[in-house]
Amino acid sequence: MMHRKDIFVFVLTTLTFVACAVRDDIPYPIVEGAITAFEVEGQCNEDDNGFAEAVIDNQERTVDVYVSDTVNLSMLRIRRFEVNNDATIKPQADLCYNADTFPSESFSEPAEGYNSCVNFQRDSVPFTLHTYQNYEWVVRVHQVVMRNVQMSGQVGDAVIDPINCSVVVYVSSKQDLSKITVQHFDIGGQHGTVIPDPTTSETYDFSGMCTFQVFSPMNDRAQTWRVNVYHTEAAEVTTASAFPHSTAAYISGEVPMGTTPVVEYHAQGTSEWTKVNEAQVTLKGRNYIAALTGLRPGAQYTYRVTGGTSVTVEQTFTTEEEQQMENSGFEEWSITTGQSGKDLYQPWAEGKTPYWGTGNPGATSVGNSNSTYVDVPGRGRVANLQSKYIVIKFAAGNIFTGTYLKTDGSNGILGFGRPYTSFPTKLRFDYKYQSEIINKTGGDWKSVYGRYITQELYEGLKGQPDSCSIYIALGDWEPEMYDGKEYPYIIRTKPKAEEIHLFDFNDKHIIALGQFTKGSSVDNWTTETINLDYRVKDRQPKYVIVVASSSKYGDYFAGGEGSLLQLDNLELLYE
Repeated sequence: MMHRKDIFVFVLTTLTFVACAVRDDIPYPIVEGAITAFEVEGQCNEDDNGFAEAVIDNQERTVDVYVSDTVNLSMLRIRRFEVNNDATIKPQADLCYNADTFPSESFSEPAEGYNSCVNFQRDSVPFTLHTYQNYEWVVRVHQVVMRNVQMSGQVGDAVIDPINCSVVVYVSSKQDLSKITVQHFDIGGQHGTVIPDPTTSETYDFSGMCTFQVFSPMNDRAQTWRVNVYHTEAAEVTTASAFPHSTAAYISGEVPMGTTPVVEYHAQGTSEWTKVNEAQVTLKGRNYIAALTGLRPGAQYTYRVTGGTSVTVEQTFTTEEEQQMENSGFEEWSITTGQSGKDLYQPWAEGKTPYWGTGNPGATSVGNSNSTYVDVPGRGRVANLQSKYIVIKFAAGNIFTGTYLKTDGSNGILGFGRPYTSFPTKLRFDYKYQSEIINKTGGDWKSVYGRYITQELYEGLKGQPDSCSIYIALGDWEPEMYDGKEYPYIIRTKPKAEEIHLFDFNDKHIIALGQFTKGSSVDNWTTETINLDYRVKDRQPKYVIVVASSSKYGDYFAGGEGSLLQLDNLELLYE
């Protein structure tokens, strides 16, 4: 039989053991570490004709940047490296100039005493971001070396081998190899120096193999290059192919070296040729691309291209038809009953196939719809999107092309996007906006470990005017499966790091994008236009995504209660 004291010691020991066991079994919070901004010296776009932001893929955890040939990859300085959630940055030590002095926190410029130089000669350089877990990222630096060789009588592009430091050029059989005029000889890139420089003399003797010393910032020492020029009986020809949009088309191909392409076209039913302005033709070596603008949607055109004495056969293309989105005036609505017994507003007529969706199925699981319609004299019905605090969570009024799929707890799963294959240039709409002061910053978005994730991220917005947001994206996303059906883009708002998936404006599948925000009230109906910026011109959209919200940061449950966006007459323009 145990004495009272023994029982007390037993219980205390047991509780201590249990407490320790519970503490050891509690997992760390899931807090994802992600790179939000990255910049290195010499950063440029793919053509080295200007600066371009790094391409950050949050799903693949990759960063891609381009740099000019002015930098040496073996010791490249990182100028900006920003991460979220106060993650610690851990580079691979043997690739750093000095791993002990590499900044371990976000920086927009390394502080004095720190060295951010890294060897980026590898195809991909790993970085570990540490929060409560480790997140492995890779950075790929692509050096843009614009090597170019052009000389008289040249047939085809020069064969340039930077690995073996050799160049082979073919010229017409009529060209005297001992008297070749060299227009371009950038075998060391745009910023390299070649000795001797064959472009400084009227002609240069290439009747035998020639060697050149090449000095460039990207190499530590001079390189010896070998250049051979041979005769060929091959004839140069001009080629052309068309990629039509709705009001434009892009003709691309090759022309004989040293010639400027002349691109001409005419509409079906006419015979008079229109010559494309030289300012709309880009020529690099033998390759060209010409922009034909001001065309009619759904019309057939004939084109031809002349390069020197070589002319293509006449070819045709048909521009894409105009397409508009369904119910884009928001006249059609139906009202059913939500899970809470409240009215569930749906932006489609009863019995019709939905085109637009809202977050109302989630809102009406506990409260009222906050995306509704109102009748406006002289206009009819308009979308009425209001930000509200619904029982347990802040919710922005919203409407989007797509479908509300499921309520997951107090969060939503959405299927963004509708089929679309045309090429508009703008989105026009009418709107009014009542901006309230931001008083909710996601404090109710709380993980099971008591960490208010969005409150930390957006607390600084409190007291500022709320902003409405409208954006449009055209893309060729690969459909995702959900519950046995395909959807262009799945959105998950659940805050767990492994589950949340919001719209990524850097997504590589985006073909064109346009955005609009307004951070102040607009009391009268106003017409606004969003320009679509085409990131690529040779891919056709599969889907259109349009999203409108009364609070810009509504995805993160942040905004001002009562902010109201009224929206009408969405129209895609083709100009």
